[in-house]
Amino acid sequence: MLLRTVLGESLREIRVAEGRTLREVSGAARVSLGYLSEVERGQKEASSELVQAICDALDVSLSQVLLMVSEKMEAAELVTRLPVVRSRAAAAA
Repeated sequence: MLLRTVLGESLREIRVAEGRTLREVSGAARVSLGYLSEVERGQKEASSELVQAICDALDVSLSQVLLMVSEKMEAAELVTRLPVVRSRAAAAA
């Protein structure tokens, strides 16, 4: 799971929850609509300045977004971590 993917998902969730369009947020953040779309889809690695501008446009703090990202990544790590089970043959060798 890539940080840029989870960050993009989180920004999109916030934007959609606010009922805002890509066009509205891109204008307020002063970033192209296409670039914002790529950030939301996890295709572009956004600079910290750009992430802050998007957060300002969404009227959400950067710390709230990073907390959301952190919680999602932690949940994904817990789900994907599987215990290592060694076979008896491997353990005997």
